[in-house]
Amino acid sequence: MDRWELRLSGSGGQGLITGGIILAEAALMDGKNAIQSQSYGPEARGGASKAEVIISNDEITFPKVENCNLLLSLTQLSCDKYIKELNPEGILIIDSSVEMPERDDIKVYRIPILETAEEKMKKPMVANIVALGAIFKITEIVSEESLKKAILARVPKGTEELNRTAFKEGCDLIK
Repeated sequence: MDRWELRLSGSGGQGLITGGIILAEAALMDGKNAIQSQSYGPEARGGASKAEVIISNDEITFPKVENCNLLLSLTQLSCDKYIKELNPEGILIIDSSVEMPERDDIKVYRIPILETAEEKMKKPMVANIVALGAIFKITEIVSEESLKKAILARVPKGTEELNRTAFKEGCDLIK
């Protein structure tokens, strides 16, 4: 696809803003145009949170997602709020804790992103990197090399191996 308009949604503290920044940086490394924006609910942690990323081979003339073709929702609230804005034929990636939506015009991946971060990795804060692995595997929106570089450039020092593993676990969720 020449143009991706993504919305990463969930609750504050899940690292989705950082995830959006990482995706945009990886796209830039690949020589594509990218823009990223975000908004938070009333509380930074626990409130609603969304990051929007547009990645295009062409010029991006408006910084907001208007034709969402990929929606990541880590919470039921965020899925309920943004599902109606996902284009027909779009891709929905939801955490396994989120109910399947009543839409038959989209491709849905319901996978245990939060559970993988909490139970398997023992670090809930890597849910965003697990999600990036899944997004990469589904879309190949950016190159794996650029995405890994962008991840390692953004994560706290000393957590590189944890985040490498989280990315791999996310990729492995998509068969």
